[in-house]
Amino acid sequence: MMSNRLKNAQPAPLFSIITVCYNAQDTIAATLESVDSQTCEHYEHLVVDGASTDHTLDIAREHPNLRRRVFSSPDNGIYDAMNKGLTTARGEYLVFLNSGDALHSPDTLQRIADAIIDNGFPGVVYGQTQVVGKDRGRLADRHLTAPDVLTYKSFADGMVVCHQAFVALRRICDEYDLKYRYSADYEWCIRVLQHSRRNVAVKGEPLVDYLAGGMSAKHRGKSLWERFRIMSYYYGFFPTVLRHMKFIPRYLRRSRVERGFSS
Repeated sequence: MMSNRLKNAQPAPLFSIITVCYNAQDTIAATLESVDSQTCEHYEHLVVDGASTDHTLDIAREHPNLRRRVFSSPDNGIYDAMNKGLTTARGEYLVFLNSGDALHSPDTLQRIADAIIDNGFPGVVYGQTQVVGKDRGRLADRHLTAPDVLTYKSFADGMVVCHQAFVALRRICDEYDLKYRYSADYEWCIRVLQHSRRNVAVKGEPLVDYLAGGMSAKHRGKSLWERFRIMSYYYGFFPTVLRHMKFIPRYLRRSRVERGFSS
């Protein structure tokens, strides 16, 4: 049901929730169910499938939702699929929710909508993320905590806000740069922040449940090298080298935690 705040205040923002997937029959249902359970109805849900050969599309059809559109065609990887979703999106704000990830609770989208309205439609709204396992049980908080104050310079310390918990105003978003195969989301967030005049944190419980073992985790070395190149471009080579010396303990802690996830 639409909240009184959305009825009586400014017109509600329309979210485009974009889910890219390929052969995701084991993970897609949790994502669909989390979207379908939202109390805020001011969204469209775009499922961008890469021509799956398993039962992904069958499962999507088993979760009917008038706000959902499902597309299926071959693509050139996850970021190409995200670009397809971005260019198709009709909403004012973009939410990228990959297969296996989920909005944390039924009122998550409403909390984001309230933050947008209360703060005059900022460029970015963001929040915290928790990591879950295949049984959807909580494993840990994300290795980086979203800061209280977010700026373009914040990402010099890494992806301090999870991509799925980074809700961006559509009109300030360009497409993902496909020359980055593993970290284009990190570079995209930096560009969005360059164009955002104001960023607002949604406090309290996490916005997103992130499924452990995503693409960047499976290609850790290549992803880190891409991020180093991106950091060097936006924040300078030598400052990036110095920061990475400080990052070493963080990388070691994260590796130990991820080994625990997979054990």
